[in-house]
Amino acid sequence: MTCHSCESQEQREFPAEIAIHFPRLENIDKAHVLVSPKLLICPRCGAAEFAVPEAELRTLVNCAGDAGEGK
Repeated sequence: MTCHSCESQEQREFPAEIAIHFPRLENIDKAHVLVSPKLLICPRCGAAEFAVPEAELRTLVNCAGDAGEGK
């Protein structure tokens, strides 16, 4: 796969654990969403990308509405 940042063909895949937090101080007590995606990292420029798995994506979308996102 080609890097979207520098167009290098050298991207490498790494396992990861990422905690996604909801923005703004009023959401500080809202639980984070833990995802375990595979990261694609470009060793040339350091750009990284991943896709949020479907179940966790649904949680983020549903909870973002509850957290007042978009206001």
